[in-house]
Formats: sequence, structure tokens, C-alpha cells
Amino acid sequence: MEEQKNNPLHGITLQAILEYLVDFYGWEHLGHKININCFKSDPSIKSSLTFLRKTPWARQKVEELYLKTIRYK
Repeated sequence: MEEQKNNPLHGITLQAILEYLVDFYGWEHLGHKININCFKSDPSIKSSLTFLRKTPWARQKVEELYLKTIRYK
């Protein structure tokens, strides 16, 4: 547990992060902010989660946008 105390994403699921971003930006704007096809072509939480769990670079971009968004909220 000690190693997680400085991790701002600790305890937050990828699904919660994605749902927050979709609520905040909407799919269209999210697709512009992060150029990932699963956000642009027939987007859904389920298909996006599947892609993000298999693609570390895309997940990192989503996590970074989430952290920037909650900081400036």
C-alpha cells in the first residue's frame, strides 16, 4: 500500500475514468483530443475498454487526459 500513496489513479478503474471523460467531453470531442479510432467510429464504453486494456499507449493517453481534466476542473 505504501507504494501507491502518490499514485493519483490508485483505486480508480479504467471504466470510471472513461465514463468521466465521455460525460465531460462527449465522444466526438474526446476523439479529437485523443486520436483513437474506437472513440470516433461507433464508440461505446465496452469496445473502448477492450481496446484500452490491450493497448498500453492508448490507456496512458486516456489516463493523462483524465489527470489534466480533473486538475483544471
